Amino acid sequence: MDRRQLAGFLRSRRERITPADVGLPAGPRRRTPGLRREEVAQLAFISTEYYTRLEQARGPRPSREVLAGLTRALRLSDVERDHLHHLAGAPPGPPPGPSREVRPSILALLHRLPQAAAIVLSATYEVLAWNDLAAALMEDFSALPRRDRNLVRRAFLGPAGRRMYGVSDVEEFSASAVRNLRATAGRYPDDPEVTALIRELLDGSEDFARLWAAHDVCAAPSLCKTFRHPVVGPVSVNCDVLDISDRDQQVVIYTADPGTPSENALRLLSVVGTQRMDVPL
Repeated sequence: MDRRQLAGFLRSRRERITPADVGLPAGPRRRTPGLRREEVAQLAFISTEYYTRLEQARGPRPSREVLAGLTRALRLSDVERDHLHHLAGAPPGPPPGPSREVRPSILALLHRLPQAAAIVLSATYEVLAWNDLAAALMEDFSALPRRDRNLVRRAFLGPAGRRMYGVSDVEEFSASAVRNLRATAGRYPDDPEVTALIRELLDGSEDFARLWAAHDVCAAPSLCKTFRHPVVGPVSVNCDVLDISDRDQQVVIYTADPGTPSENALRLLSVVGTQRMDVPL
C-alpha cells in the first residue's frame, strides 16, 4: 500500500467534484475546491475521521468495501477505480456492476452520424448516451430522470400504449431483453442496482416473471423494426448493434434504406428535433 500516493490521489479526485455533481448545496462559505472531506465520507458511508486519515497518509489499508464506497463517492472512472485499488494494495477484481461511463470516442461517433439515430445502452438497458436524431425518433432522454431511461423497465412497466415508442417488435424486444438481463445478472451477481431492477420487474410484471422463469440467456438480434412516430408516422429502420466489450455496452444504430419514405421521415425529424408538432399552441 502506497499511503502517500493514495492520499494525493484521493485529494485530487475530491477537489475536482463540485457539490452540485453529487446533489449537495454549495453553501455560502465554501473555501475549499470540490467537496469537503466529511461530504466524501458521508457519500462513501465511512467515518470522517477514517477518510481524513487516508488523505493524511496515515490510515490503515482500506477494505474492498471501503474502496467501492470511495469509487462511488468520487465518481471514479473504471481506470481510476483500478488505480485506486492498486495504490491501496488490493488489485481490482471484476467491476462490481455494469459500467455507465461512455468513452469520449463513442460519444463523438454518435454525433458523426447525422443521418442515423444512435444510442448507447448499458448491460441493464439504460440509455447512457444518444444523438439528436435518436432523441427526435424516440424521446428527449435529457428530460428524463435516470431510472426512466431504462428500456427494459419501460417495456414491462411503462405507461400502457406508450411503452416502447410504438415499435413493431415490442414482444421480440421484451423477450430478448429478459434473456440478456439474465446473462447480465450472472456477470454482476453482487450489484445492488441489477438485483433491485430484476426484483422490481418480477414484482411488477407477470410477463417479465414468465419470461424470467424460462432461464434463457441467448437472444437473436432484431435486424429491422418500425417506429410509429406521432408526428411523421411509421419509420422503418435497420437495427445494427456494435458491442463495446471492455465496457459491457452496446451502440444501437437505426438507419433507413435510401430512397424510402422512412429515410425522408428521418430527415424531417433531424430538422424538427424534439419539437412536438402534434401539440396545439
